[in-house]
Amino acid sequence: MNIDKSPKIIKNMFDQISQNYDRMNRIISFGTDKIIKKKCIKLLNIAEKSIVLDLCTGTGDLVKIIKSFHPEVTITGVDFSKNMLNIAQKSIKNAKFINADVTSLPFDKDFFDIITISYGLRNIENRTQAIQEMFRVLKTGGKVLHLDFGEKTLPGKIFENITPIIAKFLHQNYKSYKYLAKSKQAFPTPAELIREFEKEGFQFKQRKDFIMKSISAQVFTK
Repeated sequence: MNIDKSPKIIKNMFDQISQNYDRMNRIISFGTDKIIKKKCIKLLNIAEKSIVLDLCTGTGDLVKIIKSFHPEVTITGVDFSKNMLNIAQKSIKNAKFINADVTSLPFDKDFFDIITISYGLRNIENRTQAIQEMFRVLKTGGKVLHLDFGEKTLPGKIFENITPIIAKFLHQNYKSYKYLAKSKQAFPTPAELIREFEKEGFQFKQRKDFIMKSISAQVFTK
């Protein structure tokens, strides 16, 4: 499936839907999104005072969860949507947010102990370059958590069909949510993603699936 993921188009799309993004996520996921994210963060066993990077941070959902579990960590959220980051910065005061491209991160090599990315990798045009950047800025022995949609199961198909309908009913950006549903269809399976990470040097450690395998989290180490 051919989907235009050029940075300018994706950035504009997320800028446009930023104000209602969290609300739509709650509705579309039937309230399960935060529960799943909390379970995923527990997989990492984050040590206190770790240096953490959250990529495609959006409005900072995952940053909030990490800080609630581990208030002593130093955490930076990165996103290229300024509108999304504005929302994150207003609601989260104990974290740093940077407007940057995931495929060209403004950090030194071997800098972070933990990297997280949720529902973001599928929106990046050059996925391989993003994975390479994660590997570059992660310390040896550090961990990466990747969370996104998983296998092509019945709950996933329901999401693909119902998301644009809900967006239209709630007078949200129909085209943007139709894109999000399509991007799920075109995204690699968890097994394929694991091979992509391994090809760039990561070691696969753990996979945890949710909602009949329609959502999947993978943990890697460097």
